[in-house]
Amino acid sequence: MYTEITLQFSISIIPSGDAEDIAAAAKVADWLPDGLPSVLPKGVEPELSKLALAGHSRGGHTAFSLAMGHAKTQLTFSALIGLDPVAGTGKSSQLQPKILTYEPSSFDMAMPVLVIGTGLGEEKKNIFFPPCAPKDVNHAEFYRECRPPCYYFVTKDYGHLDMLDDDAPKFITCVCKDGNGCKGKMRRCVAGIMVAFLNAALGEKDGDLEAILRDPAVAPTTLDPVEHRLA
Repeated sequence: MYTEITLQFSISIIPSGDAEDIAAAAKVADWLPDGLPSVLPKGVEPELSKLALAGHSRGGHTAFSLAMGHAKTQLTFSALIGLDPVAGTGKSSQLQPKILTYEPSSFDMAMPVLVIGTGLGEEKKNIFFPPCAPKDVNHAEFYRECRPPCYYFVTKDYGHLDMLDDDAPKFITCVCKDGNGCKGKMRRCVAGIMVAFLNAALGEKDGDLEAILRDPAVAPTTLDPVEHRLA
């Protein structure tokens, strides 16, 4: 069994720094050794030597920032997942801390990384709202700056908030361009990629991940591009 900390999404149009969220995520990680066993079912033991960190949208920026040491934790992370991560509203207006350097393989962290993006995230919903995952601060740049081993999948026909449940508040989902296809399929696709990645990165069972890389058409939604770097 592996353990994952998943950080809540936050829409990229909110122009604030990320220090409080990073510190809060670090506190959650430090709570795990003593706190997590008390809330797990009887007979279930957490494997904190295999700890994964994940975040969506601005939560992706939070996850990457924590993994890069912008807050101290007692535990060591073994894998990192960015779900349509966003680091601000543009190249000149990054969230603090400014982790994007615009240099390839510049992220200073030694762990497998998965980045999943959306094809419509950098498009505007309408003339009133900016893109929710703008170019230069979205999934493409996050992946570009990762060091191997790293994996990259883009759900081509879906938008930034299509990962949320159907009952998510409309005042949130209305600001981002969304896809016309079945969002349930997209969510199952994203979840399946995450499980395949974690099994490979933490469980040494890489068959499913290799199958998706070899033939992305096995996924229930179109994945394009699909990339990975192992060295």
